[in-house]
Amino acid sequence: MPKSPAKPRQTTATSTPQTLSHHPGSVLSVADLSLDDVSSILKAASTLESEDPLKRMKHLFKRRVSLLFYESSTRTRTSFELAAKQLGADTVLVSALSSSIEKGESLKDTGITLRALGAECVILRHPSSGAPYMLSRATGLPVLNAGDGMHEHPSQALLDLRTILSRLRGTKTTPVSEITLKGVTITICGDIFHSRVARSNMLMLPRLGARVLLSGPQALLPEASASAGPGITIERDFDKALKQSQIVMMLRIQAERLAGLNVDLDEYKLRYQANSERITAHAPNALILHPGPMIRGLEITSEVADGPQSAIAEQVRHGVSVRMALLVRALTSKTSGQATKGKRK
Repeated sequence: MPKSPAKPRQTTATSTPQTLSHHPGSVLSVADLSLDDVSSILKAASTLESEDPLKRMKHLFKRRVSLLFYESSTRTRTSFELAAKQLGADTVLVSALSSSIEKGESLKDTGITLRALGAECVILRHPSSGAPYMLSRATGLPVLNAGDGMHEHPSQALLDLRTILSRLRGTKTTPVSEITLKGVTITICGDIFHSRVARSNMLMLPRLGARVLLSGPQALLPEASASAGPGITIERDFDKALKQSQIVMMLRIQAERLAGLNVDLDEYKLRYQANSERITAHAPNALILHPGPMIRGLEITSEVADGPQSAIAEQVRHGVSVRMALLVRALTSKTSGQATKGKRK
């Protein structure tokens, strides 16, 4: 598993807040969020989702949001853009192939330019791990990490959690705590080595009491992944993992990252594909998730992706609500002299 940036020091309710180098409205990692923060975001998502559209548009009316995408994206980019527009914000999309980025402009200079043009918040997707941290320091603006290299994808983990709570608990707004997912086993299967979605979920779900099983071949799931944190275990036998799981999160095989790795795709399908026979035999009641994009016929079959146990389309819908909440948080969090850190539990 690629090495992640050092985790912030854990604090208690009586700890002195730490000084941050980034805007308090930024979400760069799920490790930056306390469980109270997560509860607040989920509650805000539900409030905004059910609000009258004309009233909702007043929250961020004519505020300026820049979407800075150095990698291709459909779900995340569109979701953030729809979220911003439903809140009344003006958006501008900057992609690597249609801007000065193509001419070699640095991320720092692009961020400074966007700030000078009036951007009040930047949503960043970048192929380099840690890029959102640098952009946040360079601009002083709230930055929402929409995926950075093999590091994290915080908003995906939040929408995954909302989907899980909606299905398992019948509510999307319950305050979360250390026991919210106690007794729940969640299997994450696939290309975990390269997955920023897996990393964010591995950082969040055990904090809520979930037991997380990682399943996949050695090349895509190194043994070092087992030391990623408490509550995380490797189970190479996918069928055994399924038998224990209430939630199954399938990951895309990232073909663009497989160069030099010994991965036999036919063997992979035999051992790790989520197909109807395997799911029916070993996890007939499990909820099936996938962050997308899916490669149907490789890590998952159409019968499972479109079946009654699938919540994949729900994940996409929850994404818009969660990202509305993140945008409101980003653009209403105040800097007062020094930005201070939320108290992480």
